[in-house]
Amino acid sequence: MAWIKTVNESEAKGEVKAIYDASLKLYGFVPNIRKALSLNPTALRAYTQLSGAVYHGGVLTPEEREMIATVVSAANRCHY
Repeated sequence: MAWIKTVNESEAKGEVKAIYDASLKLYGFVPNIRKALSLNPTALRAYTQLSGAVYHGGVLTPEEREMIATVVSAANRCHY
């Protein structure tokens, strides 16, 4: 597993903190992909907007989205 520097939740400020706080409210945690983008707030904001549109603004049901995510994770040998 690769390790990269990220902004810790307790150190987040400004836009990164706002996105982390929204993630905590929505998911109960900050997803690792968002932490991985935390050193580049522009990329983090863009990813957050894209994922929000795909996951929460699309035509798929939550069950369909979860099924697709499960298949993709299994295909990529992702552990979560």
